[in-house]
Amino acid sequence: MEPRHAHRFEALDEDRARPWSKYAQWDTPYLAKHLGMQLEEVRADYARMRLPGRVENMQPQDIVHGGAIAALIDTAVVPAIAASYDHRVALITLGLNVDYLEAASGDVVAEAWVSKRGTTTVFCQAEVFEVPTETKVATGSLIYRVRPL
Repeated sequence: MEPRHAHRFEALDEDRARPWSKYAQWDTPYLAKHLGMQLEEVRADYARMRLPGRVENMQPQDIVHGGAIAALIDTAVVPAIAASYDHRVALITLGLNVDYLEAASGDVVAEAWVSKRGTTTVFCQAEVFEVPTETKVATGSLIYRVRPL
């Protein structure tokens, strides 16, 4: 499945992209790792992440759990926001709204991007697609607080 939104955002240089190469692959099984999320691409103000359609991420009707999709959206915006900073920042979700459009029964991919940056508040959007059908299954809008560490 080809990215739908990546072309709108500048590629990162190697130094800025390098810290994200292990995102969600930490030694500690934080939620993103526990769910099996994988960062596929990060650019300035943009990220693309995959959630595998494995049994732990499903509900009994063999469709991807809405909570897992919401977690994917909330996790995918982090590199989209943070990769543009020269220093480490703390990111706090202030608002997350998800609209579910269709059911998914396999892997899903989120494309997330920054739509507006303020001094300490960042507004983001996301779209989630099922792989390989490319059916849009959810959209999200998020508000994040950013502060230096």
